[in-house]
Amino acid sequence: MALHIVIDVRRVRDFGIGTYIRDLIQALGAIDTANQYTLVSLPGDVRAITGLPDNFHSAVYPRDDSSVLDHVAFPLFLRGLSPDLVHIPLNRVPLLMIRPYVVTIHDMASLFFEEARSRLEMEWRRYRFRRGLVRAKRVIAVSEATRRDVQNRMGVPPERISKVYNAPDPGFLTGPDNAAEERQRIMERYQINYPFLLYAGNIRRHKNVPRLVEAFAVLREKLEAHPAYKELRLVIIGDTISQFPAVRQAVIKSRVEPVVRFLGFVPFDALRCFYQCAAAFVFPSRYEGFGLPPLEAMACGAPVVTSNVSSLPEVVGDAAVLVNPENVFDIARGIADVLLDDNLRAELIRRGHEQAARFSWSRAAHQVLEIYREAVGMKG
Repeated sequence: MALHIVIDVRRVRDFGIGTYIRDLIQALGAIDTANQYTLVSLPGDVRAITGLPDNFHSAVYPRDDSSVLDHVAFPLFLRGLSPDLVHIPLNRVPLLMIRPYVVTIHDMASLFFEEARSRLEMEWRRYRFRRGLVRAKRVIAVSEATRRDVQNRMGVPPERISKVYNAPDPGFLTGPDNAAEERQRIMERYQINYPFLLYAGNIRRHKNVPRLVEAFAVLREKLEAHPAYKELRLVIIGDTISQFPAVRQAVIKSRVEPVVRFLGFVPFDALRCFYQCAAAFVFPSRYEGFGLPPLEAMACGAPVVTSNVSSLPEVVGDAAVLVNPENVFDIARGIADVLLDDNLRAELIRRGHEQAARFSWSRAAHQVLEIYREAVGMKG
């Protein structure tokens, strides 16, 4: 029996969640022509995902998931679509959500790191967070670390939690036929003609970007006479920099304003080029539910320095230099090792390609499809 599965894609343009939505749906479209899918999007996003088969349809809903009315209006809208199952691709579930539904949880950063104005607000946030998980027919956790958090901190029974790894976008594994010319053109467009360290991702409190800036300042001082890296820069790609003044304050305090660049959002082809051209990709996050940017960097051939905490060792394996994200000097040491040890650098690039290839959206889509079947009581 064919199912009617509704997927909430209103976050399709977000930096991280949007990548998950786009790649999962494209992979489902490649393997499933039997079930019927309805993608619920905001009015301007109907064509954000293209090239899907005829069993994928669109439905437009006018409110984003931050609206208070969404708790009532979105479930009513979904009921009108008569789904067999709804997939909410992040744990932002309306209070009156219809069932059955599946929810993907990417991390618990909103509980661990985001400040609340009052204890009441924090209790409300925790209540809503937990409610969205415990009422779900199935919870998809994007790593073993996240699965443990959901079970131990939220009290969700382990048999209702399934681990399904994310994967790099397939576009990071390929490129245009004129790749070298394209990289040169993009670097010239951004006026980059110097070696650089790269950070790409959301700029939130737990991402630890101020410590990265401080570590970069320590490293610059160490390399000020180095023939290859005396002009080293730090490039930060992230679309929420204005919300976190601590990052710019760290730049000013560390006296590295002339050699740190904030680029905000960049298109996919440019991001791939930055990964390919970076002297190293540095991601000293204090907490990750999965940690996709290091894998993207590995897929593009960048040596990676990342944290030894949460899900990151699980995801990067032995293909990255792991550092203590709380220690500025350890971060600087890890970056220096990658820059100055040619053998280590070559080995990281080789292992990085192999590690990135272990993760597959096709495999993830097959696992998610099986979860859909289980959630509505079907087998095989």
